Amino acid sequence: MDYKDQINLSKLPKHIAIVMDGNGRWAKEKGKLRVFGHKNGILSVKDVIEGATEIGIEYVTLYAFSTENWNRPKLEVAAIMEILISTIHKETQTLIDNNVRLNVIGNINALPANCKRELNEAIDKTAHNYRLTLTLALSYSARWDITQAAKTIAQKVQAGELQLDEIDENLFSKHLNTHNLPNPELLIRTSGEHRVSNYLLWEIAYTELYFTNKLWPDFRRHDLFEAIYNFQKRERRFGLTSEQLT
Repeated sequence: MDYKDQINLSKLPKHIAIVMDGNGRWAKEKGKLRVFGHKNGILSVKDVIEGATEIGIEYVTLYAFSTENWNRPKLEVAAIMEILISTIHKETQTLIDNNVRLNVIGNINALPANCKRELNEAIDKTAHNYRLTLTLALSYSARWDITQAAKTIAQKVQAGELQLDEIDENLFSKHLNTHNLPNPELLIRTSGEHRVSNYLLWEIAYTELYFTNKLWPDFRRHDLFEAIYNFQKRERRFGLTSEQLT
């Protein structure tokens, strides 16, 4: 089935979040080192982003590196950082050509200096693009983000800048790293794992979850289209009944 032709373009999810899982297993199946999987995963990123812009998706957020990933073997972490730096350097012009704006969430101060430099340069160069916002979650975890938001709000209360009765969901959301993004309607996870792994926990309260057995380096735009087609077949009730929706 050509899922792209089956998609209702008037009912696209505005924001899709993706957990890119399975690079290491993909490499192991081929008798290669894990870094080989990470390198090939970049091809999937490029194809998926091209597919998203092709049909009109406005926001894509990729779980690229979690705070827990710092605990992986040092050589693998170093290799991932090198791949990240080189990819951003090589692909910034492609983002510009395709009118894609780069954004980042996470504890960026934990990244190597040269990585932060490449990121900031790419963000500045793509700042005026508007076709699609590509957000990389780097050194990110939802619990870290929620904790830093709570600390910031507590400091404002302590300083007399906020009153307790001013704190609500909307105010809390404004203190998260994702404050400039709409909540994702669809979250995709590859590799057959059925968990969200500390990813956008506040933001995915009513997000539709889609799990596929494909490992990330094998995931392509037609797989994205299939996920969107599946999403459009679901009934999203947000606490209401089916009768209320109709």
